[in-house]
Amino acid sequence: MSVNTALKQGSTEPTSPASISQAGSSASQPATPQESTYQLFDLRVEVVCPPGERILCGARDGDHFLLVGEMLSLPPGQAFSIYSLGSILPLLSGMQRTHQMTDWMTSETEIACPDPLCKSKLRIKRTGLRTFGPGNVSLDFTSAETRSEED
Repeated sequence: MSVNTALKQGSTEPTSPASISQAGSSASQPATPQESTYQLFDLRVEVVCPPGERILCGARDGDHFLLVGEMLSLPPGQAFSIYSLGSILPLLSGMQRTHQMTDWMTSETEIACPDPLCKSKLRIKRTGLRTFGPGNVSLDFTSAETRSEED
């Protein structure tokens, strides 16, 4: 049984490194196209600041960037503090994934500025949902394994 199958079936058994390597061995069944895909939300991260407060990182209220898949983009002529970006980057991949409605990753959408004297926040909004397959972001190892087994 693959690790993905065990997780889908609700297995609560601890997984040992040996069982992971066995699950990923060439003896296991290749993943079906449906098992090989995953979904990520597109995100918009926007600077929000209480009226009358000063933003200390050089941003302006409403400045934003977009995260589509693994690609981050800024509007032309807009900059973003590396310190603000560094404080939020570890959260973004988690925010892109689907979660239970009770998971804090779905309800906590405003992150404090990393400067303790700044009152601004970074608001994360999910803007769309995309489906990815192995070949969209890296080499398609599934089809490479299948080809090598046929040779």
